[in-house]
Amino acid sequence: MSTDIIDYDEMVKRENGIHLQHGMNFEIGGTYSVILMSQAPNAPYQDELKDNGLTLIYEGHDVPKNWGVKNPKSVDQPETSRIGTLTRNGKFHYAAQNFKKGRRDAEKVRVYEKIKPGIWAYNGVFNLTDSWTESDGNRNVFKFRLEATTEEVESRKQTKLDNRRIIPTKIKQEVWKRDEGKCVKCGSKENLHFDHVIPHSKGGTSITAENIQILCAKHNLEKRDNIV
Repeated sequence: MSTDIIDYDEMVKRENGIHLQHGMNFEIGGTYSVILMSQAPNAPYQDELKDNGLTLIYEGHDVPKNWGVKNPKSVDQPETSRIGTLTRNGKFHYAAQNFKKGRRDAEKVRVYEKIKPGIWAYNGVFNLTDSWTESDGNRNVFKFRLEATTEEVESRKQTKLDNRRIIPTKIKQEVWKRDEGKCVKCGSKENLHFDHVIPHSKGGTSITAENIQILCAKHNLEKRDNIV
């Protein structure tokens, strides 16, 4: 299994030309939502990976800049706007709670992860299964639980994919630096993927850089075709 490495323009292309200006994008694809995550040391929110990458705990977002709040980190993350409509937090929270009550299917969410400026990894599709608020020691923040699924979403079409486990950010960054941002087989810098040297199905792991490498699409496909 591999994880696509893409630039921002490719991400926009995949999302039908929509420029993702926010980290939380509810149902922009019609049948799915999109979130942008980061585990970089200077990331503005505390996103967590658990269960060897099968579970993502995603933190909600602060009050928008146009609210005029001097320090957004000093106030509770909002569920509704000043006129009573749902914020992005509210929309995701409402979807998660309705799923828990059996009123709807789990929201499908495409997850993109920032590796470095201009470079992103596509981590696949997750189901939004739960949400809650908790104190971060200063104010209340939203938390969203997303669980890896074997489904992909593309407009209104769904196809089956291998079960996905997110490769931790620090591992992606280590591998990107080690492999110099290019295919280890041919040196290409186009159509790259984070690839598992030993697949999960054969006991491979996502949590050590030794089992992750960068391959171009051609060599990634050749490798998969030769796995027995």
